[in-house]
Amino acid sequence: MSNEESYVVDKGVIDEPLQKDEDKPFSAADLEPFGNEETAEVKYRTMKWWHCGMLMIAENVSVGILSLPSAVATLGMGPAAIMIIFISALSWYTGYAIGQFKLRHPHIHSMGDAGELLMGRFGRELLGIGQLLLLIFLMASNILTFNILMNVLTDHGACTLVFGVVGLVICFLGALPRTMEKVYWMSVASFVSVLVATIITMITAGVETKGHVVNEATTEVSFREGFLAITNIIFAYLAHVAYFGFMSETEDPRTFNKSLAMLQIIDTVLYLVSALLIYHYVGPNVKSPAISSLSPLMSKIAWGIAIPTTILSGVVLGHVACKYIYVRIFRGSNQMHSRSLLSIGSWVAICLGVWLLSWVVAESIPVFNDLLSLISALFGSWFSFGLPAVFWLHMNKGQYFQNYKKAFLTITNVLIFGISCAICGLGLYVSGAAIHDDSRSNSWSCANSA
Repeated sequence: MSNEESYVVDKGVIDEPLQKDEDKPFSAADLEPFGNEETAEVKYRTMKWWHCGMLMIAENVSVGILSLPSAVATLGMGPAAIMIIFISALSWYTGYAIGQFKLRHPHIHSMGDAGELLMGRFGRELLGIGQLLLLIFLMASNILTFNILMNVLTDHGACTLVFGVVGLVICFLGALPRTMEKVYWMSVASFVSVLVATIITMITAGVETKGHVVNEATTEVSFREGFLAITNIIFAYLAHVAYFGFMSETEDPRTFNKSLAMLQIIDTVLYLVSALLIYHYVGPNVKSPAISSLSPLMSKIAWGIAIPTTILSGVVLGHVACKYIYVRIFRGSNQMHSRSLLSIGSWVAICLGVWLLSWVVAESIPVFNDLLSLISALFGSWFSFGLPAVFWLHMNKGQYFQNYKKAFLTITNVLIFGISCAICGLGLYVSGAAIHDDSRSNSWSCANSA
């Protein structure tokens, strides 16, 4: 069976598979963003499903996992556990919808491509720019996390700007491989790093516990505090922006459901166990990230072990951002698969430009975490929840109430779209209030960021 004929859409979500017009047969270039790779010098579609799954884990699970115990402290153990499970289930379903949309439209490589299919040229630019903004801000957050980490490890032994430049150089060098398969090995190191750092934090929190710790099953908090805690959980599941790119570089995109299951099971188990256990031992005064709640020595040890995930999760995000630009420039050109000076030089220049931009953002915005929440609310809520619902409605146009199953799924996706609107609107509100109240200004400063 040829590559063009191998795409069959799961009929549990879509009733009609991709149809082939006998008068105008699809070519590999029409169906795949990387075209026909049989004789290509550089091949991109080389990943197995477990490679894809590990990349998704590295993109999604990083030091941010250790901010969840503070969300539990705000919400209480019961509501926080329910929210983690609910958002995980929602994220799993919307990821599945993205996978089905990709199988229906194999040429899609990015959210920009999906936007063009939905809204033409305007949609392509809107979602493409939104995807780049979200990725660049997330990359910048990795540089800021690296600054904090180095300040802790060295007791602010150098100017924070110096640490930022070191982080920039390391991330840039890690981004140089052009194919996802090579980045896969970095994702393995990233996952091992965050797993060990999380285990050390959990064990140390238990060992260092002094006296009786009061754990609240439920709490009473203001709307703003409660919603900010919920957004911490929501943002732990914002990997969807890269799914089209990951699927495009797998040998068989139909195996994406296995990769998605691998991600959702591993990250949800880690989130639940670490968040609840650390909160149980540390109590309501747990800091974010939880590593900061440990003794100085153990905090340094945990941060040291977290160095690979701090760097490499950013490298994965950066690769997705760079690949979007690279594919858009060279799509349909032989340069895509070439090792020529133009191809390699363009990739290096794109990587350098994207990482320089993320570094400038990291050093320039004094209330960066608030602005990160703002960008995540504005774009992340749509890429992870709202747009997948729109994808489903687009794929099933005219069949919304064809039978009971379709009617149920139609109502479900409309509700998911409504949830996305709420996340976006409320997220903009609480982020705007936080920006208004935050008067700190440490941009381009040597001050200790720890």
